[in-house]
Amino acid sequence: MTDKVAKLVIGDDSYEFPVLEGSVGPDVIDIRSLYAKTGMFTYDPGFTSTAACDSAITFIDGDKGELLYRGYPIDQLAAKSSYIEVCYLLLYGELPSKQQLREFEALVTKHTMVHEQMHYFFRGFRRDAHPMAIMTGVVGAMAAFYHDSTDINDPVQREIASIRMIAKMPTIAAMTYKYSVGQPFVYPRNELDFASNFLSMCFSVPAEPYEVNPVVARAMDLIFTLHADHEQNASTSTVRLAGSSDANPFACIAAGVACLWGPAHGGANEAALSMLREIGSVERIPEFIARAKDKNDPFRLMGFGHRVYKNFDPRATVMQATAKEVLDLLGVENNPTLQVAQELEKIALEDQYFIDRKALSECRFLFRHHSGRGRLSNLDVHRAIRNGSYCRLDCPVEGNDRRPAKEDRSPPPALQWYADARLRRDQQALNLGRCASIRSAGSWRGASGSPTSISSARLVKCRNLALAGFLVFDQ
Repeated sequence: MTDKVAKLVIGDDSYEFPVLEGSVGPDVIDIRSLYAKTGMFTYDPGFTSTAACDSAITFIDGDKGELLYRGYPIDQLAAKSSYIEVCYLLLYGELPSKQQLREFEALVTKHTMVHEQMHYFFRGFRRDAHPMAIMTGVVGAMAAFYHDSTDINDPVQREIASIRMIAKMPTIAAMTYKYSVGQPFVYPRNELDFASNFLSMCFSVPAEPYEVNPVVARAMDLIFTLHADHEQNASTSTVRLAGSSDANPFACIAAGVACLWGPAHGGANEAALSMLREIGSVERIPEFIARAKDKNDPFRLMGFGHRVYKNFDPRATVMQATAKEVLDLLGVENNPTLQVAQELEKIALEDQYFIDRKALSECRFLFRHHSGRGRLSNLDVHRAIRNGSYCRLDCPVEGNDRRPAKEDRSPPPALQWYADARLRRDQQALNLGRCASIRSAGSWRGASGSPTSISSARLVKCRNLALAGFLVFDQ
């Protein structure tokens, strides 16, 4: 907070409100006392001028086309980091050391499986059910299986829930796809990196060996990285709103998935594909360009223009080279949908009408041209990814450490217990540790509120063993 104040004059009355300054971005006026002082509310339906919270996670400057994760430009992270490394950065605020990255990657990898009984949920859905409908239901159902990480007031349980969500979401998404095409579910493979594992679960079949194309794996990892966070967008705000009632993390994320479904948010991907299918051929593009310019026509040009980015989408800049590489690899240059997409982008970016409105192509427009039917099951894509002898893309752990001086700093909570938790797992201590897990953080850390029936050190040890159960037996 600074000494600056904002003065509001209403008639003959004057009111002062403090002005808050962030490390980046515009200053904000603290109006929490507005109603108490004036009896009035503000009116800002789209939150276009409202800061709902303070955050050190992501910063966006739409006019400059700037996107920062924890202060790091997205283009640098995309070029030098893996998605798992970016997850660590977003969760803990700093890039990991080599050792921390190895431990975190192992932690996520060992929790990619889902509980076997969750397979039965899928059988209750129609085969043609929308994948987001399935995702919403299954993610919400996770709360019925992972009872030891549903208390959002416990920082350790929040961390465990976060790791489970990162690890299991690709598995659930792949299962959703497999169910839609009538193929058996494919289990995760611990020897693969995050993106390669997802592709394996989507495209491999039990009848033959499968090796992931490293070019496609790297592109998928980039897609994950570019969409890891995007400030206070609609789905993030939905998760925060649901969480404000102290709902469990899985229910909150399910609410976010439902919000992401909408065509004005994540569903814009599907809307762009539908638009390309509606256009059908290159010859019909002028007709739809004219419709997009007609204010009385409900048709919208999907995939161009962004509410936040006014000059360019930095994610699109990162993806352009990779998109071309993947499309060349897939050999789908004669695909009618791809041809429509490429010609539409060319015309729209050269048309003064769209230039004046800063309707530049977004990140979401780059990777959706390969499928004529708009589905992941396109045979051209499937065969191109499966064909050939390719080695998997290894995560660049060695040589990718930019913080060697902090090798010895204290690791995050879940990781500092990791090595010790593997040493011993006697049942009595394990049960005691689980009981300790429901105590406050001050108690199990041995602060003044520690239970008198057990020493602080013993309580911490038991807590470690409780996490051993989480690490070893979690599905």
